[in-house]
Amino acid sequence: MDGHRHGPGPEHDYEPVPGLPEALPSGERMLWQGAPDARSLARRVFHVRKVAVYFAVVGGVQVAGALADGEGLREALGGLTLLVSVAALAIGLLVLLAQLSARTTLYTITDRRVVMRVGIVLTMTFNLPFSRIASAGLRQHGDGTGDLPLALGEASIGYAHLWPHARPWRLGRPEPMLRCVPDAVRVGRLLADAWAQTTGGAARAVSENVEAAAPRQRPDGQTALAGR
Repeated sequence: MDGHRHGPGPEHDYEPVPGLPEALPSGERMLWQGAPDARSLARRVFHVRKVAVYFAVVGGVQVAGALADGEGLREALGGLTLLVSVAALAIGLLVLLAQLSARTTLYTITDRRVVMRVGIVLTMTFNLPFSRIASAGLRQHGDGTGDLPLALGEASIGYAHLWPHARPWRLGRPEPMLRCVPDAVRVGRLLADAWAQTTGGAARAVSENVEAAAPRQRPDGQTALAGR
């Protein structure tokens, strides 16, 4: 098996294979298995930094207003106690959600399909054979993690069932997405190669054009890995 694997925990106790609803059929190989990076998830999905900036701006405005009203700096800063408490609680909850989401998520790529095991409270497993995937993409982040959206050729999965493992703002036709995957370029190339070998020559031609450092870019900034 190529790649890293998320260590089995209590959430996998009732699975015949961690992350999979059943043992792999004879002849099917697991190529990669991993989970989102919790820090990247907190920043890019739960927007912890943006929330922190919001509270910082609100606090700055509050202090500036207090100083303009003639209060001293100590009194102005003392008035931030409630705001700081609310900010700490909000940011702490978002970080906790990111950690729980990363811990309870397991993505699996085999030579025939992609399997997404997700859900903090209610566990769901989405089984996506390569035959259902019309195209795959990659958006790489500066820290080496990245998102891999999968456009489905047939009936899609409800956005609410997928979130946060869904491509943002694709509400009408939701796209499952492997979020904040470590070493995303390598995983994306592995997915493209496996998808191409399964779906035939046209897809293989696309896969062969994927470069290690700078794969084919779309106008929206997303890299096209494979597509019909």
